[in-house]
Amino acid sequence: MTTIIEPAKLAERLNAICDAQPFVTRFMVRALGSGETIGRGADEETPSASTRKTSIMMAALKAAHEGRLDLDEQITYEKRFAEEVASGMFRYLTPGIVISLRDAITGMMVLSDNVCTKMVFERLTLEEVDSYCKSIGMTGTNHRFLIPPLALSPDHSLKAVTTTTARDQVYLLQTILDAQDSREAADRLGCSQALCAYALQTLKNQILRYAIPSRLPFGVLVAHKGGTGKRGRMNAGIVYRDGSPFYIIAAYTDDVPQEMPDGTPGYTVALETIGRLSRACWDEFQS
Repeated sequence: MTTIIEPAKLAERLNAICDAQPFVTRFMVRALGSGETIGRGADEETPSASTRKTSIMMAALKAAHEGRLDLDEQITYEKRFAEEVASGMFRYLTPGIVISLRDAITGMMVLSDNVCTKMVFERLTLEEVDSYCKSIGMTGTNHRFLIPPLALSPDHSLKAVTTTTARDQVYLLQTILDAQDSREAADRLGCSQALCAYALQTLKNQILRYAIPSRLPFGVLVAHKGGTGKRGRMNAGIVYRDGSPFYIIAAYTDDVPQEMPDGTPGYTVALETIGRLSRACWDEFQS
């Protein structure tokens, strides 16, 4: 059982990490096993950036489970998919490549490729994904756009992007994890346990290793999805220790300046802040 050695001490350490920066940091952490949680602004609406893609993946898998989508469907990469896209590698490839919907989901998650995101989202609707989130209990998550406009200003309003809460993301990851052994949890997600196993493995396959994993021992497994927003950086994931789920953390920085007083880019410090939060949990939790 994972427990917090001294919950008050960890909460103080986590808050000190956040208080040391001029920007907003919202988070929720959960010690797996005991279920103890610590949060800061965990129910406050915040830009989701690409952490939203975990719920897009689950909505697509639900549609596949219901027979409305075919994960083996072949999709041709067309030039139009690369328009207004600023992440991933597909935008640099030659149109005409054919991949499956399953592979598009993989690209959307492990490289945060927005060409792949467009491929997936064209087979769903915003209303469907937003309703899906609400139906499973993610009441603080609001899907508003397919791909946010590249020209968004750093001071954009919340209504200009998809938003979520740290609590919602921890809940989603916890439910995906629970579904590995619980039919009830899989049913709550509207998926089979096999599809939930695919979802968890896809999160484990994440290639980008900044934020949550950045200060953990080399080789530690983290099933996670990060995000790059105009207002900050974010990351939500499950951290493993000795092969077992150890803790879940969802952290969102907001109102991050383009440049810190010492000249360091704001996003660098935002990612480092999330890494420090994760490391504190690694140090203070006991399995």
